[in-house]
Amino acid sequence: MACAKCSFYVPKGSSRAQAIEGKANLLCMLQEVPLTEDERAAVEDGVTAFGRLLEGLADVATPDGETPRQLARDRERRPEPFA
Repeated sequence: MACAKCSFYVPKGSSRAQAIEGKANLLCMLQEVPLTEDERAAVEDGVTAFGRLLEGLADVATPDGETPRQLARDRERRPEPFA
């Protein structure tokens, strides 16, 4: 089993939500929990690993065939609805 830090790790598309939640939890820990320098370095390493994992998932197709990166581009191109 490969870990998310390995360069050859290929995540499943279904792990995107878990990766987002994990990264958010680590960022929350950095803000709310007093950490030693070593603990802070370990948490920051985890945040970096989740960032790379999520970047890799940006090009994994969703069930409808588009990637998250394509969906984000489509959202940016749509005109804002009138309020």
